[in-house]
Amino acid sequence: MKLLTSLAIACGLTTALAAQAAPDAESAQAVLKKSDCFKCHAVDKKKDGPPFKETARKYKGKADAEERLTRHITTSPMVEIDGKKEEHRAIKTKDAAEIKNVVQWILSL
Repeated sequence: MKLLTSLAIACGLTTALAAQAAPDAESAQAVLKKSDCFKCHAVDKKKDGPPFKETARKYKGKADAEERLTRHITTSPMVEIDGKKEEHRAIKTKDAAEIKNVVQWILSL
């Protein structure tokens, strides 16, 4: 009986942690829309910038994926589009939780 109780508690905690860690797609997309990210990016189609799914594949399995993607969307690095260098616009939020949610949503695709 103690084993069943322990397993039930462990399953409940695991489920709660998984639900807590899942990115909020609707909120992430709202921040991306507010930041005009969809002007150059789409979820699965090439525009001026790579699709978010391609970005997720690029970073898959890399320990520093969240850190690198966060830096990219918050620091306005130079990017090359059609052979021309231009500044990548930073995301229009300073809220760390919103930024983390956007990054986790992109990486979850």
